[in-house]
Amino acid sequence: MRGYFAVGAEGISKAMNLGAILRTGHAFGASFAFTVDATHKALDVFQSDTAKSASHVPFYEWDNIDAMRMPAQCQLVGIELTDEAVDLPTFKHPLCAAYVFGREWGSLTEEMQDRCAHIVKIPTKFCVNVSVACAITLYDRSLCLGGFPDRPLMPGGPDIGDIENWKKFGDHR
Repeated sequence: MRGYFAVGAEGISKAMNLGAILRTGHAFGASFAFTVDATHKALDVFQSDTAKSASHVPFYEWDNIDAMRMPAQCQLVGIELTDEAVDLPTFKHPLCAAYVFGREWGSLTEEMQDRCAHIVKIPTKFCVNVSVACAITLYDRSLCLGGFPDRPLMPGGPDIGDIENWKKFGDHR
């Protein structure tokens, strides 16, 4: 996959959720992870992140939005359930993106939303857990930018020959 991505959370307060976000980001290949205005309790992720992701993925803790620094060309993508947000299945992921998720008992702040290049929503009836939202978003990014072949027309997986041809010739989309 070309490009890079990061995962982060604004105002997160629960270590289990932050640990799951870090572990999910690490599993999908995040280049870095971050928090903005996290509570001290949330930063105690050692029990919840059994992969010890902070040892493998650079982790930044910013006290506020003004302190937050993103690499050049990196587009901040807010994941938030708002009427104006783009539905995730119709969103084209930037090659260089930092996905920011909101707090457990609220939304991304107006200031954070204003800083985002894109606001995207997962089309659900109500908000899902923040760590689940991270996993859904990164899975979607992987499907869209990972170079996988199109899904088969019939139920089930592709034939082994199809997989071997795809590996041999690559994805030419």
